[in-house]
Amino acid sequence: MDKRAALLSVRDLQVQFKVRSDKAWPWTPQRTLTAVNGISFDIGPGETLGIVGESGCGKSTLARGVLNLIPAQAGSIQWLGQELSGASASMWHSVRRDMQMIFQDPLASLNPRMTIAQIIAEPLRTHYPAMQNEEVTAKVAEMMQQVGLAQHHINRYPHEFSGGQCQRIGIARALILRPKLVICDEPVSALDVSIQAQIINLLKDLQQSMGLSLIFIAHDLAVVKHISDRIMVMYLGRAVEKASKHQLYLQPQHPYTRALLSAIPIPDPQLERAKTVQILSGDLPSPLDLPSGCAFRTRCPQAMARCAQDSPSLRPAGQDTESACWLT
Repeated sequence: MDKRAALLSVRDLQVQFKVRSDKAWPWTPQRTLTAVNGISFDIGPGETLGIVGESGCGKSTLARGVLNLIPAQAGSIQWLGQELSGASASMWHSVRRDMQMIFQDPLASLNPRMTIAQIIAEPLRTHYPAMQNEEVTAKVAEMMQQVGLAQHHINRYPHEFSGGQCQRIGIARALILRPKLVICDEPVSALDVSIQAQIINLLKDLQQSMGLSLIFIAHDLAVVKHISDRIMVMYLGRAVEKASKHQLYLQPQHPYTRALLSAIPIPDPQLERAKTVQILSGDLPSPLDLPSGCAFRTRCPQAMARCAQDSPSLRPAGQDTESACWLT
């Protein structure tokens, strides 16, 4: 993608935390945990980037680092060509009108003491404090209709709704400002399968009608397939493969991507029984004690001596594909 055409351009983003073991002495030096290690990507207008990986690989930390909800220690974040790394709080405040987030747990992300009308209207009150009450009420009612919520529920509280309805409320709150980019942090992982399909279809419809760009984070490649244009696979804070949706599912290049794809269930019982599942050996290494070289080598069935010495970076591995593997 042409960087000049990108809404959001992220380069070599790094997010670290200082941690100390529970069993350590108070004077024991803290250790550095690198949750996001050199991630780069671009998002264009109306595009959806899917981000997948196991729990603990840094997907949610990446999302919060992009929005400056947690500070990034290194790297560049550009929004419409404007550099945001090291930007002031007032600059971030203005940018967040165009960059919103949908959180993983529908109910936990809503204030239980606020009505639905107050929750959805909160971004308007924050960014447009001079807006008249009548206009706020009209915008809230319109947005509730767009996400499939009944308007006579406007004065109810979050505990009176199901998980799927609570996620629709969260979507309405994120979209009330008419943003250009929405980061969806595993928005369907806490929902039933049938409700997951409804929420994904809703997001696709809203993306088309409002011209949204999406970053869709999940650990399930089957879910990401239905909504994404491009997909980035993460492992222990690094991107191990980036590809268009069709290329990733037809010709995955990285062994980790192939293992994730093999775990997707097939609706046909005969095909499901006949397929070969690539089970990864061992557990996910601790990000505090990463193996030398390629972090995936301790679980990779194709690991070789070079993998223990050098860590491969993303490089072209076919049409519309980049892979961080010495075999591609």
